[in-house]
Amino acid sequence: MVAVAQRLDPPAGGLWSIMYSVYAIKSTTTEKIYIGFTSNLDIRLRSHNQEFKTKRNSYTRLNAGPWILIYHEDCLTKREAQAREKQLKSYKGREFVKSKIK
Repeated sequence: MVAVAQRLDPPAGGLWSIMYSVYAIKSTTTEKIYIGFTSNLDIRLRSHNQEFKTKRNSYTRLNAGPWILIYHEDCLTKREAQAREKQLKSYKGREFVKSKIK
């Protein structure tokens, strides 16, 4: 698994940037797929697998795991990650994600 929430070297005199990841995970129990984005993929995957007690009614909590990472890509901005997440949640996007499952 690639660490994606990395700090990039700032440009001369610039600010630090946080990289975002768009990801797809699959339940090994129900075969359901979830698509989302985050600034820290490792922590987010642990959250989906309920290592942290969070939302009671979340999609990944209601659909049994364990959840495994099947696809991810990095984005430089939050806006770019949100736009890509929206694309992947479309019909063609879901077909693309499903094509990545081995």
